[in-house]
Amino acid sequence: MGETGRQALNIADTSAQDVALEPRDPRRKQLVFLSIGVAVIASILFAAPWVKRWANASVSIPIDRIRTAVVTRGDLTRDVSVQGRIVAAVSPTLYASASGSITLQVDAGEQVTAGQILATVDSPALSNELRQAESSLEQRKVELERQRIESRQMALDKRKSADLADVALVAAKREQRRASDANDRGVIAVIDYEKAQDELRNAELAYKHAIADADLFDERLAFELRASEFEVSRQLLLVNDLRRQIDDLSIKSPVDGIVGDLLVAQKAAVSRDTPVMAVVDLTRFEIDALIPESYADDLAIGMQAEIQVGADRYTGQLVAVSPEIVNNQVASRIRFRDDGPTNLRQNQRLTTRILLAEFKDVLMVQRGQFLDSGAGRLAYVINQNRTAERRTIETGARSLGAVQILSGLQPGDTIVVSSLDPFRGAETVLLSD
Repeated sequence: MGETGRQALNIADTSAQDVALEPRDPRRKQLVFLSIGVAVIASILFAAPWVKRWANASVSIPIDRIRTAVVTRGDLTRDVSVQGRIVAAVSPTLYASASGSITLQVDAGEQVTAGQILATVDSPALSNELRQAESSLEQRKVELERQRIESRQMALDKRKSADLADVALVAAKREQRRASDANDRGVIAVIDYEKAQDELRNAELAYKHAIADADLFDERLAFELRASEFEVSRQLLLVNDLRRQIDDLSIKSPVDGIVGDLLVAQKAAVSRDTPVMAVVDLTRFEIDALIPESYADDLAIGMQAEIQVGADRYTGQLVAVSPEIVNNQVASRIRFRDDGPTNLRQNQRLTTRILLAEFKDVLMVQRGQFLDSGAGRLAYVINQNRTAERRTIETGARSLGAVQILSGLQPGDTIVVSSLDPFRGAETVLLSD
């Protein structure tokens, strides 16, 4: 019973399942710690630029809220774009040349030709003045003819006196020869001989003065006739001027075109120089444009222009610039250089680009709001680590799409061209996704 009891008390254990393990290698533990250290250092090195970028940037802006452009080198054309309206190059306004009652012979919008009578003015005062002037002219002509007749008669009397003096001279010469023969023969007294000589001298003097008097009288008559002719000519000029004024009472079209607005009513009483109507020549157009005052010093007659009419572009030329500034704008006139479009209308609005200057091979960048917000002296250059660095720049000429860079930037630089207000003047700005 004793052995049987000992067998029954024998309990099975797990010794048969146990496996004997070899001792661990201490170098393996060191290798694990070394790998962890290398991973930590690599993470620190990789994150260092990002950490530094976050540390240096005082402002963060999403990159999709800004616009950028690359600084390049090329040709820059300085220009200005303005809105203009089409006006007829020739659109004369017709005026009444005298006071009176006007009669219109055309309607507004009617096609007319050069020389066609458009209206007439009935001026009784001017007609009466013309009749008086014509009557005065005829009277002066009659007086001139009467003066000519009287002058010829008086000139004839003077010539008659000269001829009688000539006859008296011939008789005196004959008596002097007779007295000289008698004196040679001694049959005449000495006193009679000397008397004959005195009479000859008197006759010579009388003839000489008669001829001179006749010549001087002819000159005086010619002068008086010329003065009278001048009076007639002056009166004739007055008559011709009045006739011209009468002809001007018929208002004629100076050009081929159409009648604009009628400025007076039919049979209205008008005074001298009253606007009556305008005639518009639709074959030649110009553009009346207002240019901002800031470009006034750069404007010059003869500058090239580019005119956009729908999808087409036409070349033009600046032909007139106002000498004064009104409401911060300068009035100018642009003319089509070649044959312009044929479908233009009076007062039609067009966009015109005036070429102020051209700069060859300059540093430039796309124009944007950064010029206004940064006063043209500030730009943010985008680096490769997606930060924007503040930089001082100097700008020059500006065009509609670009601005010249004088200093502060280099070709290939990428800068922010949108508004710089969100940057708040920070030295460095982080551009986030």
